[in-house]
Amino acid sequence: MTEIPDFGLVMRSGGVALVLDLSEGGLPAVVHWGADCGALDQQGYSALLATGVLPVAPSEVDVPVRISILPEHTRGWMGRPGLSGSRGGAAWSPLWRVTGATLDGTVVAGASAAGVVNHGAGTLVVTAADDDARLAVTLTVELSRAGIVRTRAEVQNLGEEAYQVDELLLCLPTPAIASEVLDFAGRWAGERAPQRRAMAIGAHRREGRRGRTGLDAAMILSVGTPGFGFAHGEVWGVHTAWSGNHVHQVERVLSGEQLLGGGELLLPGEVRLAQGERYESPWVYGIYGAGLDDSAKRMHRHLRARPQHPGSVRPVTLNVWEAVYFDHDVDTLLELADRAAEIGIERFVLDDGWFGGRRNDRAGLGDWTVSGEVWPDGLHPLVDRVRGLGMQFGLWFEPEMVNIDSDLARAHPEWIMATGDRLPVESRHQQVLNLGIPEAYAHVRDAMCAILDEYDIGYIKWDHNRDLVDAGTQPFGRAGVHEQTLAFYRLVDELKARYPELEIESCSSGGGRVDLGALDRTDRVWVSDNNDPIDRQQSNRWTTQLVPPELMGNHIASGASHTTNRLHALSFRAVTALFGHLGVEWDLRHAGEAELAELEGWIRLHKANRELLHGGELVRLDHPDASLSLNGIVAADGSAGLFAYVSLARASVASPGRIRLPGLLPTATYRVEPALVGGLPHGADAAPWWELGPLELTGVALDSIGVVMPRLRPEQAVLLRAVRIDDDDSRGLIA
Repeated sequence: MTEIPDFGLVMRSGGVALVLDLSEGGLPAVVHWGADCGALDQQGYSALLATGVLPVAPSEVDVPVRISILPEHTRGWMGRPGLSGSRGGAAWSPLWRVTGATLDGTVVAGASAAGVVNHGAGTLVVTAADDDARLAVTLTVELSRAGIVRTRAEVQNLGEEAYQVDELLLCLPTPAIASEVLDFAGRWAGERAPQRRAMAIGAHRREGRRGRTGLDAAMILSVGTPGFGFAHGEVWGVHTAWSGNHVHQVERVLSGEQLLGGGELLLPGEVRLAQGERYESPWVYGIYGAGLDDSAKRMHRHLRARPQHPGSVRPVTLNVWEAVYFDHDVDTLLELADRAAEIGIERFVLDDGWFGGRRNDRAGLGDWTVSGEVWPDGLHPLVDRVRGLGMQFGLWFEPEMVNIDSDLARAHPEWIMATGDRLPVESRHQQVLNLGIPEAYAHVRDAMCAILDEYDIGYIKWDHNRDLVDAGTQPFGRAGVHEQTLAFYRLVDELKARYPELEIESCSSGGGRVDLGALDRTDRVWVSDNNDPIDRQQSNRWTTQLVPPELMGNHIASGASHTTNRLHALSFRAVTALFGHLGVEWDLRHAGEAELAELEGWIRLHKANRELLHGGELVRLDHPDASLSLNGIVAADGSAGLFAYVSLARASVASPGRIRLPGLLPTATYRVEPALVGGLPHGADAAPWWELGPLELTGVALDSIGVVMPRLRPEQAVLLRAVRIDDDDSRGLIA
């Protein structure tokens, strides 16, 4: 075995430091993860290492416990171990010994590497083995330029007998002062509902067992200093980038250590490694920030730096689901396409109901051929009209699902995921098609490719409308969520490779598949099936904790909400949808001329500000009055900002006073004025200063003092735009 020298590694980038200890032949342990501590010499590193060792407590093991990123029970860690598994009851407590290490591909070896290594963003790869357990592991630790930490591990079975992996949990320590927990819950049409609690001894563990990310997913599990908010406190978060069953947890043990961790949740027997086989965990992301906005900005910068991040302008989209539902009439859809093009829409999406016997949600799912009954000439008349109007054409698929009443299910009932001699309970009148079966996978892939080859399709709305229950592979019923998730990834990857210009949206009963595993491959997520702007204010606000606005589908729907039947003014619906990848979900045939003119104005405003909205940095205001909300986007160079001031409910006072506009350059001077389409919302009183014309104030004044906003009735919103005076060319202002 090669001897790897003891050394410390200080990685610093994006305002974050990750200090690692690689000593005594052990896996890397985190000495510090958080705010940038600066470069460390040998003396400083040794002091930091020494001052982080907790005293040995009574009735604990007699030596300080060394906790690596993959925590080991055998070293005295009494919380949940990093690797849980066994070989028929043996090899369940491995002791890892490092066998090699590389930093950005360069081998770390020899005496010259001893001591402390200062480094920027980069990738550390460590290999280790336990010869007695006949196991090997490869641990990858990255710090991105944006300051995001991500870790992944791969376990290999070196023994002759099979090794069953039960769980692989990757962990990062947080200080004891991080004593308040924030994560998310939710339901259909109410995704990303925040929930807080105090940290205590034990584990706060959020398991996703739905076979998909889930409408109630934790998304990011964060711990922070008490009372942390958008702009204050320190926050450490973890996100598991996996679209199947998964875990997020924080655990505090009696000795005082506290670990954030994440990984895949494996069902019994899902991963059994024969000799030489490997299991690779999903990426687990660590997100640090001085407040939630700082964390979100860091995550957005990280995602925007990816090579696969969408680089083209995000086209304004019309989805016709809430316009026609299953009633596909060619003349109606052609008229909708004409109206869409007239008001500046750039992408037309045909939703569910175009294929097989799919006239409702009880039949036809899985039969991916164009319905001759509804479309006697195929989709060509509609696709040709849409493309001729200069718009992209998009199409809805739900590749992983099947109705029992379908040609596919009748031909191949063995392709339905099931455990035992029974069908799983139905959900949405459908079952799950087992893409872990090679023949089923090939059938779906080839059917989708046939459609994509025949028609000029630039976009797929990829849906996934039910949880996985009894998700086994027939005839023996072996659990199959792990393989199904990998098959989903593989299918998206194949389609993207074959059709490089194709964009794909991740939809799952709305926002049920919002995770970085899906977003590594897709180009946007559908935040929620609920377009009601009151509910969308919350789901949008918190989805941006992980996802940048340009990847979030936000649509302006009809005045009466499809999901809540509440009525809202077009201005409120539009302001809510502006801060994302803008779309429309509305039967435009029933919109009046005045409504269409105003809608066209909102689309023009969005396009004029699209570079700012899709490349700027998120700001959200902490405010004690829950009836009020302010969120905005500020250009990365501080040249401009766009802010939405929202009245969610009737306030307890007549006026909240000054509202601060955060995030602008402190010493720069800005011209501030409303950006209105169609005038003030009904019944609103303009702020007194609006009548005097634009304000000129410094960024520090706007951030620390603020401006008085108009008095709004409940469920209304207005926009303000701030432009740095020395950069002002009047871009994006539409009166």
